[in-house]
Amino acid sequence: MSSPEIIEEGAEAAKPAEPKSRKKLILIGAAAAVLLLGGGGGAAFMLSGSGAKAEGAKDGHGGAKDAAASGGHGEAAAGDAGKGAFVDVPAMLVNLRSPDGQARFLKIHFMIVPGDGIAPDGLKEKLPLVLDSFQPFLRELRPEDLSGSAAVFRIKEEMMVRATATLGEGQVKDILIQDLVQQ
Repeated sequence: MSSPEIIEEGAEAAKPAEPKSRKKLILIGAAAAVLLLGGGGGAAFMLSGSGAKAEGAKDGHGGAKDAAASGGHGEAAAGDAGKGAFVDVPAMLVNLRSPDGQARFLKIHFMIVPGDGIAPDGLKEKLPLVLDSFQPFLRELRPEDLSGSAAVFRIKEEMMVRATATLGEGQVKDILIQDLVQQ
């Protein structure tokens, strides 16, 4: 008879704990939702480019003049002063080849500088072809290929070769690597 009493006591003890755990779950869920919404809103603001345009106007570098010269993009290339614009490529995330079989990833964010006289909008239309040419190269990289300061230079050069082969000579002036993160 002592067995049923233990079960009843355990059942009664579990009942008061349920509302506390539900409250904790609700609070944790609400906090996670707030963080996700705040992070998403911040990312949308940063990616919208409105902050970069405001900075150019605030710096007094003739943001409106540069925007008109670059076709209304407001992103004049450094050293070109309105001759060209950067084509911002969304960050790419690819798997790396790993000899031990562990999952390793590379996140790369870069910009393409169009060649002289090349419209950035024309380059944006051909961007899927360029990204398709980069995929096999990036997926064949190994974690040890990314070590050292010369790794960024080698990756940049190989991407230039592939972009030139895909688009033609003089279409791409440079590739600017913004972020290169290995996990």
